[in-house]
Amino acid sequence: MAQKYGGRFSPDTKDTDDTAAPALRHPFQSKSRTRAGMRSNLLFVLPFFFLPAAFTSGPTGLALNLAAFGSLLLSAWLTRDGLIAQENYEARKIARRPAIPRKLFGSVLLGLGLGISGIADDSLGGAVIFGALGTGLHLLSFGLDPMKNKGMSDVDRFQSDRVSRAVDEAERHLSDMSEAIKRTGDRRLEGMVDGFTSTAREMFRTVEEDPRDLTGARKFLGVYLLGAKDATVKFADLYSKTRDRGARDDYVALLNDLESNFAAKTQTLLLDNRTDLDVEIEVLRERLEREKLG
Repeated sequence: MAQKYGGRFSPDTKDTDDTAAPALRHPFQSKSRTRAGMRSNLLFVLPFFFLPAAFTSGPTGLALNLAAFGSLLLSAWLTRDGLIAQENYEARKIARRPAIPRKLFGSVLLGLGLGISGIADDSLGGAVIFGALGTGLHLLSFGLDPMKNKGMSDVDRFQSDRVSRAVDEAERHLSDMSEAIKRTGDRRLEGMVDGFTSTAREMFRTVEEDPRDLTGARKFLGVYLLGAKDATVKFADLYSKTRDRGARDDYVALLNDLESNFAAKTQTLLLDNRTDLDVEIEVLRERLEREKLG
C-alpha cells in the first residue's frame, strides 16, 4: 500500500503538530553505509542461472543442478547475515565474535555450488577450478568474519560479559520497537523512534566504555526499554486500527520523555566518568610530588 511521505515541509505538517518533540535528527545521523548492499544481493541472482539446466537434463543433471542451486542460495543468505553481524560487531565497543562464521561458510558453500555445477557438466577439472575460484573470490570480496571478542580483556571478563548481555537485551527491545511502529504507517512516528534509538545507543556506547556505569544505567537498559517496547507494540496495534489522535499524542509525549531522560542520564554517566578521571589524575600527581620530595 502506498504511503504518504511526512516531513518538515509536507503540506500536512500542521495536522501532525508535535511541538513538544525535540528536533528530528537528520535521517543519516549516526548511521553508516551498510555492507549488505548490492554485492551481497547479487549473490541471490546467481543460483537462478542453474534452474534452466536442471529441468532440461536427465535425473542426474536435475539432482546436481538443484543441489548447486540450493548451495548457492544458502551461501547468499549466510553471506548477507554475516555482513549484518559484522556491522553490529563493529558498531559496538564491547562485542562477542559471531557464534557462527557465516561469511566463511558462505564462501565454502559458494565454491561447493560452483563445483557441483562443474560435475553436472561432466568436467571434474572444471569443478575443482570453479570451486576454488568461487571460494577465493568470495573471501576477497567479503572477507572473513570477526574471529575474536572485542573489548573483553581477561581481567574484566565478568564485567564485560555483564555489559554485553545487557546491551544485547536492550538492542532486542529497540528492534522490536522499530518493527512495531512500522505497522502504524506513520513516517513521522518512525522517525521519532529512530531518533530515540540513536539516543539510547549513545548510552549503550557510554556503558561499554566504562562497564562500571552499568549499575546506574541498568534500569534504563532493562526496565524502561522493556516498558517502551510494550507500550509501542500496544500503541501500534491500537493506532493501526483506530487512528486515535489522543493515543498518538500520548505516545509522542512518551517518546519525548524517554529521549530526554535517556539523554540526561547519558550526560550524567559521562560527568561521573570525568569526575573519576579527575580523581585518578589528582591521586597520581600527589604520588609524583611525594616521590620528588623523597
